[in-house]
Amino acid sequence: MDVFWVSVGAMFGANARFLVSQVMADRVGSDFPYGTLLVNITGSLAIGVILTLLTEQFLAAPHWRLLLVVGFLGSYTTFSSYTYEALGLVERGEWTPALAYALGSNIVGLVACYAGIALARLTEG
Repeated sequence: MDVFWVSVGAMFGANARFLVSQVMADRVGSDFPYGTLLVNITGSLAIGVILTLLTEQFLAAPHWRLLLVVGFLGSYTTFSSYTYEALGLVERGEWTPALAYALGSNIVGLVACYAGIALARLTEG
């Protein structure tokens, strides 16, 4: 049954990642991987909120973590795409965008995850 929960979450996470990336490319272009950057930041925020709620505030059944974190967020976040795209920028000699992308994904991602934890903890009664 665990595989079922992971699979369902992954299906929705992959489609969400695709749609976010497509919308960003349509709105701001595809010269810079804005979609992947947005997915990494929002995924970091979401994992902070979801894991904090599931582990600190609710006695959630284990399948929720499999569905939301392992399945959905595991499929939604794209650090493998991020590393490939960052190296592509470097290989093209686009050092400033590569640095902005790396720092944005890592530093802003960490800040977003911390914000998610803080947001989730605000709901503590």
